[in-house]
Amino acid sequence: MALIGVFDSGVGGLSILDEALRQLPEHDFIYLADSAHAPYGERSGAWIASRSLALCTYLASQGCDAIVVACNTATAEAIAQIRIELDTIPIVGVEPGIKPAVMQSQNGVLGVLATEATLNSDKFNALLHAISPNCTVIKQAGAGLVPLIEAGKANTDETLALLAKHLEPIQKAGADTLVLGCTHYPFLNKAIHQILGESITLIDTSEAVVRQLKRQLNNPEKKVQTVKAGSITFLSSKDEKTLLKMAKELMRSDLNAHAIDAKLLRDLE
Repeated sequence: MALIGVFDSGVGGLSILDEALRQLPEHDFIYLADSAHAPYGERSGAWIASRSLALCTYLASQGCDAIVVACNTATAEAIAQIRIELDTIPIVGVEPGIKPAVMQSQNGVLGVLATEATLNSDKFNALLHAISPNCTVIKQAGAGLVPLIEAGKANTDETLALLAKHLEPIQKAGADTLVLGCTHYPFLNKAIHQILGESITLIDTSEAVVRQLKRQLNNPEKKVQTVKAGSITFLSSKDEKTLLKMAKELMRSDLNAHAIDAKLLRDLE
């Protein structure tokens, strides 16, 4: 049994943790939400890199056998340095699913909804350069969406109105595929389909991320129903009780099957 750290600027990485509990339920997890400093997408690259390295170093100090940087912005700005500094354990990042979107699109018009920092990063632009020149990519920053999700307002009229505004250029371009370039955005799936229709294909890379984690852990395929569930510790730099409450509201996994603890992160303040 391994101890796996999952780090995000806030609650977005719960979408990754949810998938990890489905594929790797027998392991123990620490979920670290830096909600006191969210959203990362509006901060400088230097700040994101420094803060992300500090938090991942903290997770390593807690005995984590692997760490998932479950934040697109942190992955884009910091994962290379994190892997250099923490070279004794697997570090798995997330990135917008451009390649699977190209493969699934029927008309070659793709939308990418992500944070400004992710869209401007070298890592993201390298992904774009690697795709077919016949594809049209509509890049759209989802400014303001992360704070609303962090505030528990994912399903409100306020969020729906802002989301519709952000999706308008993508809709006008006729995109048939939308890449969710932030781990917070899968919690808006229902709202996105409400705006763009059920025919739009949404690309969420959480399943692929956890498959990569499994490979890094050399974990054999197991039948979930035969495996005892591990423990989950939720750490928040802002409010651990709110984090746990949102985890229970947003995640599909049965958290009652796991031993759960929630703590306030004080060490790095």
